[in-house]
Amino acid sequence: MTRFEKYRDAFPNARLTRSKTGVLEVVLHTDGGALVFNGHTHEQFVDLFHAIGSDPDNRVVILTGSGDAFMETISPEGFDFFTPQGYDKIFREGKKVLMNILDIEVPMIAAVNGPVRLHSEYILLADIVLATPATVFQDKPHFEFGIVPGDSINLLWQEVIGTIRGRYFILTRQELDAETAKEWGAVNEIVPAGQLLARAHEIAEGLAKLPPLTTRYTRIALTQKLRRIIDEGIGYGLALEGISAADVARRTTP
Repeated sequence: MTRFEKYRDAFPNARLTRSKTGVLEVVLHTDGGALVFNGHTHEQFVDLFHAIGSDPDNRVVILTGSGDAFMETISPEGFDFFTPQGYDKIFREGKKVLMNILDIEVPMIAAVNGPVRLHSEYILLADIVLATPATVFQDKPHFEFGIVPGDSINLLWQEVIGTIRGRYFILTRQELDAETAKEWGAVNEIVPAGQLLARAHEIAEGLAKLPPLTTRYTRIALTQKLRRIIDEGIGYGLALEGISAADVARRTTP
């Protein structure tokens, strides 16, 4: 078991606060502003979600971002896509972070404070998704880097919005606005930005009033299908991504 005091300040890109009722708010950020995702956060979030899932005093988790975007910017810093050892690290972390999110055995609410142009799979593994009118979903960086989007984006968007829509979303790098995402089933509510966290906490506090075993086992029951999808497909998808990364390296090496 992990206690909140042990990990509350352990993650430089996650600000953690918890209410007396056990509602944990997780704000992803870089220096207090919108998160810049890189190889260091890729590694860090594996441990972040493991710690959250290992703490029995967490009753509900709210995942949100800082500034005007949930996750929009990526930096190559800390990544090594182009050597076997480097990609092995990405491969292992890419699998583990998703299973660690699913191992958070309490209800999860994603409060999407703005655009999500990478790693929207974190949001799709939540149980409730709240968005603002400025929220936009897109899978942008994979094709920009010339690599296969195999990190579960390929699995979860097809599951959530349908196979034809999901494949189009990925292949065309479609920008999916909040209203369309709600219509297609990827968002539950669209909330004004100033009310987003208040609404997330309102729902979370209601859930926290339920018996602990009820919320815990409901989360487990609701995510069994997602667990199977991830377990069966993530290794293969990441392997294909790695092959394409090797080809990019070959083409760009003098």
